Amino acid sequence: MVNYKDLGLVNTREMFAKAVHGGYAIPAFNFNNMEQLQAIIKAAADTKSPVILQVSKGARNYANPILLRYMAQGAVDYAKSLGWEHPQIVLHLDHGDSFELCKDCIDHGFSSVMIDGSHLPYEENVALTKKVVDYAHQYDVTVEGELGVLAGVEDEVSSDHHTYTDPEEVIDFVTRTGCDSLAISIGTSHGAYKFTPEQCTRDPKTGRLVPPPLAFDVLEGVEAKLPDFPIVLHGSSSVPQEYVDIINANGGKLPDAIGIPEEELRKAAKMDVCKINIDSDSRLAMTAAVRRVFNEKPAEFDPRKYLGPARDEMEKLYKHKIVAVLGSEGKAE
Repeated sequence: MVNYKDLGLVNTREMFAKAVHGGYAIPAFNFNNMEQLQAIIKAAADTKSPVILQVSKGARNYANPILLRYMAQGAVDYAKSLGWEHPQIVLHLDHGDSFELCKDCIDHGFSSVMIDGSHLPYEENVALTKKVVDYAHQYDVTVEGELGVLAGVEDEVSSDHHTYTDPEEVIDFVTRTGCDSLAISIGTSHGAYKFTPEQCTRDPKTGRLVPPPLAFDVLEGVEAKLPDFPIVLHGSSSVPQEYVDIINANGGKLPDAIGIPEEELRKAAKMDVCKINIDSDSRLAMTAAVRRVFNEKPAEFDPRKYLGPARDEMEKLYKHKIVAVLGSEGKAE
């Protein structure tokens, strides 16, 4: 058993309470490798923002659970070396799909886990979430549950439709499960293609797709039932068009990739949304930088020469999200 506190990590309880009352959201950045982790920690340390390091089941298998534990511990020490005296860093399982996976992550030093039973019948979702909560809370690990289904594809998580969260269910779900935060569905979705062209309008000046607005009435309904309870938004990448353009200009093919407008995410962060998940944006930033190097310097084969620029581009992206979108800068001095 590896206790996350021995690694210098924290859980989400205190940071979420502060975020809900402070009108900002904590960035939850997914990572798979060293360069992404370096960029996340540098951005968080420079801005003094609390941060959640998110790892999906697939990313955990890719990085290796044992190495991942030491990467998280190293992230804390790296943050301190950058002058962040008291880092507020969470290691979180994203979209855990079984009790066994959540337990294994808790036993290997995760400070927070998500159990996603949203695809199950309601009572089964309640039972599974409560089972994870009962185990996690023995070790002061926080648990995120989910109600509602997000469309899109990202790692092992996929659905061809979304189902908005029913505000009438949230009190019963939170009370019976004891979960510490709740992911809801208000129209966000996974991946770089969050909406089909048929769901959007098209800007006549630029020809770019304009996505439909998020269902803030659903969020307001949830808040009315659960005032000041930590709410989470998944699938919240904005799919920056400059990265899409760079990728397409350098041999890529991402037609009509579209995400969630940043102004809508900022609006949500000022409400009870205290954790916003961002994955695809960093993948796009990384891919754009790598493709540009490969196109401009086709003889290059030193990974540091293309992963270094990719790391720098991701750091820039993470800082932008922290400062301009989530409002979490300076919240972890």
